[in-house]
Amino acid sequence: MLGAFIDLGVPVDWLSEKLSHVFKGFRLRATDVYRHHLKAVDLVVETDEGRGISRNYKDIRALIENAVLSEKVKQNSLKTFQKIAEAESGIHGHDIETVHFHEIGGIDSMVDIVGSFLCVDYLGIDTVYASVVPLGSGTITCSHGVLPVPVPAVLAILKNIPVTSSDAKTEIVTPTGAAIITTLASSFGPMPEMRIKKTGYGGGKRKTGSSLPNLLRVILGEKTDDDTKAAVLKEAIHVIKTNIDDMSPEISGYLMETLLENKALDVSYTPAQMKKNRPGLQVEVLCRKHDLHSIIRLLLSETSSIGVRVHECDRFFLFRELSEIQTSFGKLQVKKIIDPDNRVRFVPEYEAVKKTAKEHQLPFKEVYNSVLCDINKLDRE
Repeated sequence: MLGAFIDLGVPVDWLSEKLSHVFKGFRLRATDVYRHHLKAVDLVVETDEGRGISRNYKDIRALIENAVLSEKVKQNSLKTFQKIAEAESGIHGHDIETVHFHEIGGIDSMVDIVGSFLCVDYLGIDTVYASVVPLGSGTITCSHGVLPVPVPAVLAILKNIPVTSSDAKTEIVTPTGAAIITTLASSFGPMPEMRIKKTGYGGGKRKTGSSLPNLLRVILGEKTDDDTKAAVLKEAIHVIKTNIDDMSPEISGYLMETLLENKALDVSYTPAQMKKNRPGLQVEVLCRKHDLHSIIRLLLSETSSIGVRVHECDRFFLFRELSEIQTSFGKLQVKKIIDPDNRVRFVPEYEAVKKTAKEHQLPFKEVYNSVLCDINKLDRE
């Protein structure tokens, strides 16, 4: 990953200088290599440490917390090490504070992690998208002995992340790599719409036995709209439908709540006239690709349906985020929406209104209308 970022234009001297404020006793050496006739940068971290150095999570966390780093780099680095610590803790049954990092406790692995986030900061990258993660096969020998690939820590870190098989005959996703990409990436799947500006290749060191070159490719680009937040955003989603004519209506409310709690984007019910003139219900659920199978399983286990229909489509939507405004009830969360013409509008946020109504023992509609008046007043100002 560091090799790909250097290929994109991050100066090695700059990276080394920034990392020297955190770690001592290392040197960075970048060389051009060729994989399947494609030029890439191979970055080597040379250290003064002997092999087999082991540090615990508590020590590494203190090292990063006290380092001279931007807040974003520091937070991402801490989040990444926490992912690895939680994985190792769960696998080996150790307390998270004292769990020891063997292969990733050395200076070289710590440089990989902190260095990756420094590079993202240097390149001004706001959002990261990743492909579905390809996994290797076979076995590797490490401090815990011979382990199957993917190793247990990788599987723990990649929980709920879409993965796929590959023809690689060895490990191509390490715990370090898995933790970095799951911290960086906002989604996994097809490449988003963008204007490509530059491409960087980082060279791997192993012979993987794969038909593909051992490279990591990072594509740097810009969103196609001049104002990314004002753009009509787009993503590929899946639509799941099923018709039901033999289920108690009491189950419908529970089903909707359960689906939304399990990452369904939207759930709707439509009356349907079914065979033998039976009144029925069409259930429609929107979800992202990596949640598809869990949603289908929920539908088939929580309803009387014996089958569902699925199709993929594009969803276009406006940028929105939660924001806070001053209201007659104090500071409350509202939904901030940016229209295609770059106009900002606010709407009351349901959960915030509901909570406030209960706290003040007022009708929901009264609180909602009051917040709406506060929003209108803010617009006029």
